[in-house]
Amino acid sequence: MEYQFQTGTLLLLIAAVVAMLTRRLRLSYSVGLVVAGIILAVLPFAPKIILTKDLIYTALLPPLLFEAAFFIHWNQLRRDFSLIVVLATLGVLLSASVTATGMNFLANWQWIDALVFGTLIAATDPVSVITIFREAKAQGRLLLLIEAESLFNDGTAAVAFGVVIALAAGQHLSSIEITAMLLKTIIGGSLCGAAVAFGSLLLAGRTDDHLVEITFTTVAAYGSFLLADHFGLSGVLATITAGLIIGNFKSLKSFSERSKEAVQAFWEYAAFIANSLVFLLIGMHEARQNFAVIWLPALIAIALVTLGRAIAIYPCCLIFSRSSLRVTGRHQLSLFWGGLRGALALALALGLPPTIPLREEIITISFAVVAFSVLVQGLTMVPFLRRMREI
Repeated sequence: MEYQFQTGTLLLLIAAVVAMLTRRLRLSYSVGLVVAGIILAVLPFAPKIILTKDLIYTALLPPLLFEAAFFIHWNQLRRDFSLIVVLATLGVLLSASVTATGMNFLANWQWIDALVFGTLIAATDPVSVITIFREAKAQGRLLLLIEAESLFNDGTAAVAFGVVIALAAGQHLSSIEITAMLLKTIIGGSLCGAAVAFGSLLLAGRTDDHLVEITFTTVAAYGSFLLADHFGLSGVLATITAGLIIGNFKSLKSFSERSKEAVQAFWEYAAFIANSLVFLLIGMHEARQNFAVIWLPALIAIALVTLGRAIAIYPCCLIFSRSSLRVTGRHQLSLFWGGLRGALALALALGLPPTIPLREEIITISFAVVAFSVLVQGLTMVPFLRRMREI
């Protein structure tokens, strides 16, 4: 326990120093953390931390999802909701299909391995995407689209991944059974999130103690995720739903004015801590990956994931080209290049059952795609947005 406390303190110290340095040098904080993690991993006193699905998926992801959803205003989201839903559903499925098909034909993977990789890598990661775009000070509709799409497509990818894993385990599912499983997971997860959120709001309205109210929001973030996951539903969608409801029902005055400020400040800090740990851990484990042995399939995967993102954005936006929800060419290009991968893909990859034939190769290639995404796309995102005149 003492060793774990010391390790956590060291990581927080590094995160704080990196935050100061990157802001002074006007560099990306998330990229700085990944680089710091890589450097830390090769030092003799580097802490030995085992990166697991539970650490990312259960401990660090819920507060990040909740915080991002908490600060999205429903009035702004409602206008573009149909566009975001199409990008987060059809877009994810198109992206996964392109990647899976390419890995099957170009990397000679079996279909089931290709499908597993395609679904887990299809969604953009809200941790990476939102951090980069907020650092770049993107505003307006572009920020809303990138934030909301990265949140909702996480839910789609996680649900699709569950279906593919069931098929990989040998379950024979008809199209009707697959559809029923998808609806159950999506609707059930959303209902769990709504139930926990309204329960938390009801209890929060009975106290003026801002510390207790902050505790209720924390319970909502983790409780919604764990409740849905316990019943085999989408924990990701549950936490997103809880964050949206609590963030947008503040007008019901369940929280006092002082409490609203305290809750907002707490979740900004919680997201900062979780973000810092995620990127540091990614950097530390990137340094330990042996990319040399899988360099060719890794390059193929990076190219396919990038192509899949383009297929996810442009055809979906074309659907709305003659409507009031039309997305400008600059916004489409920004959405395409801003489709970073990160913590969610790694969590799903690390949680793969041992029965998947190419499990270790899928994990290593997932790390390679994330490394390219964070280091290459992350480093070029600010100048890219500046050139697009988005900031």
